[in-house]
Amino acid sequence: MSEYLPPERYGGFWLRFLALLIDTLIFEVISAPFLILAYGLDYYNWNREAGAFIEGPVELLVGWIMPAVLTVLFWRYKRATPGKMLLKMEVVDADTGETLSWGQCVLRYIGLFLAALPCGIGLVMAAFDKRKQGLHDRFANSVVKRK
Repeated sequence: MSEYLPPERYGGFWLRFLALLIDTLIFEVISAPFLILAYGLDYYNWNREAGAFIEGPVELLVGWIMPAVLTVLFWRYKRATPGKMLLKMEVVDADTGETLSWGQCVLRYIGLFLAALPCGIGLVMAAFDKRKQGLHDRFANSVVKRK
């Protein structure tokens, strides 16, 4: 896959954004019961006084570590998160079209946070790139292609 795919074969910005919303909803449905059990319904109260960045060990595990581990596992073993699977996309190595290595998966995940700063510019750049790569894709040498 070292040659470029036709532009319509890459997962575009809005399709990828929709996949991210689906993934976020899935992770929230899974994590909410644990977070409510640990911290009560007030955890989701937007009017509560701002506290620590991370509420406690349950939030660290369920809200941060679990999504990271699951996302990397999905990229490595399924080539896509559930949202991307539903929308018939996959994340692959930009040069070979093969499954991402462990290192690429981790680098891509870390790159997501960097791409979101400032104001998501590194994510939005996928809308204007000929291969639809965001900053995190460039870090990891990955592309999102449509099946």
